[in-house]
Amino acid sequence: MTESAAYGALLETGGEMGRRIIDHDWSATPLGPIQGWSQSLRAIVAFIVHSPVPMVMLWGEDGIMLYNDGYSVFAGDNHPRILGCRVREGWPEVADFNDNVMKVGLAGGTLAYKDHVLSLNRTGRFEDVWMNLDYSPVYDDTGRPAGVLAVVVETTAMVKAAAALRESEETLRFLDTLGKRTASTTNADEILAVTTRMLGEKLGVAICAYADMDEDGDGFTIRGDWTRAGIASIVGHYRLADFGGMAVERLNAGQPLIIHDSRGDLPPGESAGFDRLGARATICIPLVKEQRLIALMAVHDAAPRQWPASDLTLVREVAERSWAHVERAGTEVELRATADRLRELNETLEQRVEERSAALERSQTQFRLLVQGVTDYAIFMLDTDGRVSSWNAGAERIKGYTPQEIVGRHFSAFYTDEDRERGEPARTLETARREGRYLAEGWRQRKDGTRFRASVVIDAIHDDAGQLIGFAKITRDVTERDQAHRELELAREALFQSQKMEAIGQLTGGIAHDFNNLLAAVLSGLELLRKRIPANPQVTSLLDNSVKAAERGAALTQRMLAFARRQELATEIVHIPALVADMMELLQRSLGPTFILETRFRADLPTVSADVNQLEMALLNLAVNARDAMPEGGTITIDTIHRNVADGEVAGLRAGRYVRLTVTDKGSGMDAATLARASDPFFTTKGVGKGTGLGLSMVHGYLHQLGGAFELESEVGMGTRAHIWLPVRKGGVGQPTPDGTPEAMPVGTPHNILVVDDDILILKNTIALLEDLGHKVLGAASGNEALALIAQHADIDLLITDQIMPGMTGSELVAKAREGRPALPIILATGYGEAPTGLGPEIRRLNKPFTQFALNRAVMQAAG
Repeated sequence: MTESAAYGALLETGGEMGRRIIDHDWSATPLGPIQGWSQSLRAIVAFIVHSPVPMVMLWGEDGIMLYNDGYSVFAGDNHPRILGCRVREGWPEVADFNDNVMKVGLAGGTLAYKDHVLSLNRTGRFEDVWMNLDYSPVYDDTGRPAGVLAVVVETTAMVKAAAALRESEETLRFLDTLGKRTASTTNADEILAVTTRMLGEKLGVAICAYADMDEDGDGFTIRGDWTRAGIASIVGHYRLADFGGMAVERLNAGQPLIIHDSRGDLPPGESAGFDRLGARATICIPLVKEQRLIALMAVHDAAPRQWPASDLTLVREVAERSWAHVERAGTEVELRATADRLRELNETLEQRVEERSAALERSQTQFRLLVQGVTDYAIFMLDTDGRVSSWNAGAERIKGYTPQEIVGRHFSAFYTDEDRERGEPARTLETARREGRYLAEGWRQRKDGTRFRASVVIDAIHDDAGQLIGFAKITRDVTERDQAHRELELAREALFQSQKMEAIGQLTGGIAHDFNNLLAAVLSGLELLRKRIPANPQVTSLLDNSVKAAERGAALTQRMLAFARRQELATEIVHIPALVADMMELLQRSLGPTFILETRFRADLPTVSADVNQLEMALLNLAVNARDAMPEGGTITIDTIHRNVADGEVAGLRAGRYVRLTVTDKGSGMDAATLARASDPFFTTKGVGKGTGLGLSMVHGYLHQLGGAFELESEVGMGTRAHIWLPVRKGGVGQPTPDGTPEAMPVGTPHNILVVDDDILILKNTIALLEDLGHKVLGAASGNEALALIAQHADIDLLITDQIMPGMTGSELVAKAREGRPALPIILATGYGEAPTGLGPEIRRLNKPFTQFALNRAVMQAAG
C-alpha cells in the first residue's frame, strides 16, 4: 500500500470529516493537493479527525480551516462550507478576534478563554454563544509555527442555566429576607407595609400598594402603599370599572393584570384610571377565594416598562406569601387567644403544644407557599407507583385538574392514548428510578382533552437511608414557544419565495437584454439588405418573413422584461377583441385539447388604455387558473361589457367609463376564506411546486397602476368569474384600421454622429443604418474610446450609446461627456427595459431592437 493510500485509509476512520477531507479539492487552496502535504500537517489532521473533542486547525497565514466531527456540529449551517476556506471568510462576524488569534499563534503564543461570549451566525441569524476556547500553535516539519489549533467547547447552555439559577437564588434570598422581616409581627398592616416597601425598592418602581375589595365586587380601598421619593400616595377608594374592561375581566378571573404602557395597551378612554394613579406600567395580582375577588396587590411605574417574566413571578410570589402570612397571623392571634383561655387549666401543656404546633405550621406554610406560589410550572409529587400525592396551583392551571380530582390517580392520565399503548409512562418512571432523573419534551393531555407541548423533568426522591420514596415532577407548557418557532419558519419560507422570484426576474431580464441585442443586429441587417438587393418577389418574401420572425422575437423579449418587472408600462390604445384574437392560438395551446374557448364581444366595444404585454400576461394567467380549476376539461368563456361606474360601486375604481373583461370557468370554485386571500402574494392552493401565489397579485398591481381594478367572484362547486376593469380611451370606438400604406421615411439634416456599443455586430449595423440615412458616423466599442473621440472631434452633433457595457455604463459615459459638452444631444439605446435614473428628461431613449425608421425619428427628435 502506498503512503498516500495508507494516509487516506487512516482518515477514512476519522468519521464524516475524515472522509470529507479526503474528498475535498485542496488544489485550489494554499495547502495544495493532499498528496503533497507535509508530514507535520498530515499528522495534525489525523489527530484532529480522530479526537472526540471539537477541534479546528487554522493552517498557514490565511488560517485555512480543517476540523473534526465535533466542530462540524458547533459550526451549524456553516458546515461544510467553511472546510478549506480562510478563517476570516468562514467567520466574518469575528474576523478581528480571529486575526488576533492567528497573530499570537503564529508567533508561538497561546490563548485561553473561559465562558467567552461571541455573536455568531450559525443558523441564518446572529446569537450570543459562550465558549471555552484554547488556542495553541502547531509546527511544521522545520519546527516553526505553521498554524493554530483551537479546542472549542460551547458552554452556552451552562452559562444560561447558571444565570437562571442566580436569578432564582436571588429571588429566594429576597423572599427569605422578606419572611424574616415580617415573621416577628402579626399585624396585617405592618406586614403589608414592610412587604410593599421591600418589593417596591427591589423592583425600582414608583408605587407598590395593596387593596381590599368591597362586597359589590367593584369598589376597592387601597389601605396602604409605598411610594418612591417625590411620588404622591394613592391611598383611597376607587372603582374597578374605571380601569377598563380588561382589568375587570382578568382580575375577577384570578389572572394577573400586566400592562406595559397603559396608553398603548388599552383601548382609547380606558387608561384614565391609571392616569389618575400616575401609572403607565402595572402588574396587579388578584386574590380570589370561593370564586370571589377579595384583595389586590400591585406595583406601578410612572413610565412605560417592559415587565420581564421574573418580575411577574416575584410579584405573584410576594403577594401569595404576604396574604398567607396575614392569614396565618390572624390565625395565630386566634390561637393565642384560645391558648390564654386554656392556660389556666394547663399552662405548661399548652405552651409545649403551641410551640410545636407553631413550628410545624411555619414549616408547612413555608413549603406550601414556596410550591404553591409557582404558577408557571406544574409541580407535584408521585409515590413509587406513579400516583399523584401533591398538586400545586401551577399544575391546576396547566393541566386543568383540581387537587380533589387528581390526587391519588396515576399520572398516566396526562399522556395520550398512543403514549399509553407504547408503555411510555412506565418507561418514564423506570428511567427516573434507574438514572435519578428523566428529561423529555412531548405532547400531553389536559383534563378537557386538549393537547399541549410539555417540557418534563422527573427526579427520583430518596430518604436518608437511600430508599426510593417517590418522584418530584415538574412540567412546563412550551406550546407557545414551539408555535413561535413554526411562525418563524413560515416567515423564512416566504422570504425564500420572494428571493427566488427576484432571482428569476433578474435572470429573465438578463436573457431578454441579450436577445434584444441579437435581434437589433438581425433587424438592422435585414433592413439594409432589403434596400441593397435587386427586386425579386421570392427574395422579398423571405426577407419579410425573417423581419416578422425577428419582430415576434422582439415582442417575446418585451414580455420577458415585463415578467421581470424591468419594462415600464407603455399605455396605448387597445381594442380588446383584436388583442384576444391575436392570442387565441397561444391561449388554446396553453389550455390543451380538452378545453373549449368561447369569446363574446359587442360590436360597439370602445377601445381602452392598457399596456398590451401586461394585459396579455394577465389574460393568459387567468385562463390558466381557469384550466387548473377544471382538471377534467370544459368551457372557458371570455366576454366584455362597457358601462359607466359610479364612485364606490366597484372597489378601487373612481367614477368613469370602463370596459370589463371577464374570464369565466365552471370549475371547483373557492370558499369565502380562500376567495378573501386569493390575491395575496404567495398564497396558492395549487400545492408545492405548482404555483408561486404571485399571478393574481401581479394582475391586481398592474391594473391598479393603470387606474383599473381586479375583481373575483366565486362559489364552491359553481366556478369562478375573474373581472378586469380597464378605463375607456376617450373618443375610441372599435379597432383603429390602418390604411396599409407604410409611413414614409422623413428626411432630416445630416449630422456627425458618434455611436457607442460594446457589441461589434450592433455597432457596425447601427453605423450602416445611419450612413444609409446620409449621416457621417464614428464608432466606439467602449466608453473610454468614445470619450477620446469626443475630445478629438469637436464637430460631433449627437451621441448614441448603449447602456449595459463593461468598464463604463452608458449613464456613466453620459455624465462624463456632459462635463465637457453639457449641451451635446444624447440618445440612450438599451435592450434591458429599465431606464437608468438621474439622467434628466433631455436624454432620449431608444429601445432595442429598433428599426431604421425608429432610429431616424430618435435622431431627428434629439438633434433636429
